[in-house]
Amino acid sequence: MKPTWSKNFSRRNFLATSTAATAFAFTYLPSRVFGANERLRFAGIGVGGKGSSDIDGASTLGDVVALCDCDDNSIDAKLKKWPNAKRFHDFRNMFDKMGDEIDAVTISTPDHTHAIAAAHAIVRKKAVYVQKPLTHDVWEARYLRTLARKYKVATQMGNQGSAANGLRRGVEAIQAGVIGKVTEVHVWTNRPVWPQSPTIRARPAESSPVPENLDWASFIGTAPMRPYNKAYHPFNWRGWWDYGTGALGDMACHTANLAFRALKLTSPTLVVAQNEPLNPETFPGWATIISEFPARGDMPPVRYHWYEGKLPNGEKNLPPKELFHGQQPPGSGSLLVGEKGILYSPNDYGAQWILLPEKQFEGWQDPAPTLPRNGRDDVGMKEEWVAAIKGGPAAYSNFDFACDMTEAVLLGNVAMLAGGRVEWDTENLLVTNNPAAQRFIKREYQNGWVMPS
Repeated sequence: MKPTWSKNFSRRNFLATSTAATAFAFTYLPSRVFGANERLRFAGIGVGGKGSSDIDGASTLGDVVALCDCDDNSIDAKLKKWPNAKRFHDFRNMFDKMGDEIDAVTISTPDHTHAIAAAHAIVRKKAVYVQKPLTHDVWEARYLRTLARKYKVATQMGNQGSAANGLRRGVEAIQAGVIGKVTEVHVWTNRPVWPQSPTIRARPAESSPVPENLDWASFIGTAPMRPYNKAYHPFNWRGWWDYGTGALGDMACHTANLAFRALKLTSPTLVVAQNEPLNPETFPGWATIISEFPARGDMPPVRYHWYEGKLPNGEKNLPPKELFHGQQPPGSGSLLVGEKGILYSPNDYGAQWILLPEKQFEGWQDPAPTLPRNGRDDVGMKEEWVAAIKGGPAAYSNFDFACDMTEAVLLGNVAMLAGGRVEWDTENLLVTNNPAAQRFIKREYQNGWVMPS
């Protein structure tokens, strides 16, 4: 099936424009060539919640042949659409039994099994679409990028704002110098919206029988085993250290996306965290993270600020009021502060933005486009991924970009766990100021799980 980019933008236009913009970060040479009209065979790993729409989107571009989830209720709902798809609880079994019948995989499990599911697919040369954040740990992000390059598979992280025309316009505007050189970024979120500290600071005292529809061992995966409780599944896992990555992991890959792309941010050298005192089970009720990024070419160093939760006085954790120039900040958004003004996005995805102060930028017009337009949101992300699978340019949120961003985001959680400060040697993946914090870069997998090599 030929992907539809937008009403006014064909795949031929997409390829031509991508070439003019040096494509999306690197020359992509797939490990296997698919025919233009060849139908891809998809498997979904994690098909409830966001995974439901991920496999639905993929299904418009090929055939769904396998469904893998720890919860039979989620699989049963999808089997009504694709009754011939095979059912699995453990993706390792799925690949062992159906590896030759699968071309590409969507992965939308809890964060702690993103990386190992993706790695099992990649080493079998399956294209992967992995929900944000790409991984649970910093080391996993670096490892996935290495695997993807080695096995030459098409990759995409599921931060759907990447497909928004507004975000791509914003990238072009910043890189054209509309607000001059940018030295500060401020990003805030309405998360957490699930139970965690200060509401929950310890495991439930009681355990419950595992529901008949749930394979609890498959949910636990690489994490330490614990008794079942409804506090963990199906959604509230996000607030627990063992399974989720908190507000940072849930939303920074969305809300900081515009800034990371426009400013070509990769890895910080210093990350400092201020937060509510930690407990060993759940993420804090509030945190402010400051990351310092070095100069990139002719772009100056950037200080990046992240704000989550509510402060001890009950107020929402937000950037300084004066940066908004009278605008009323919504639940989530970002501010890029340059020498000539501010680009302000009152949006989770960077899809809408204005320049501040507004009067100063009256009459300003967009620069000539350098990026292809998509404008099809989540579906557009799947279309770009499938085009890459079939030999087109790398998708916009491919792992060369997404792994760097995920590393930088997750270092905020490392800084919290490390006591507030991480001096980071990105080349060697080392916390140089606090060797004891190295254990937060790469956790030990449990229950016999091993990362494929």
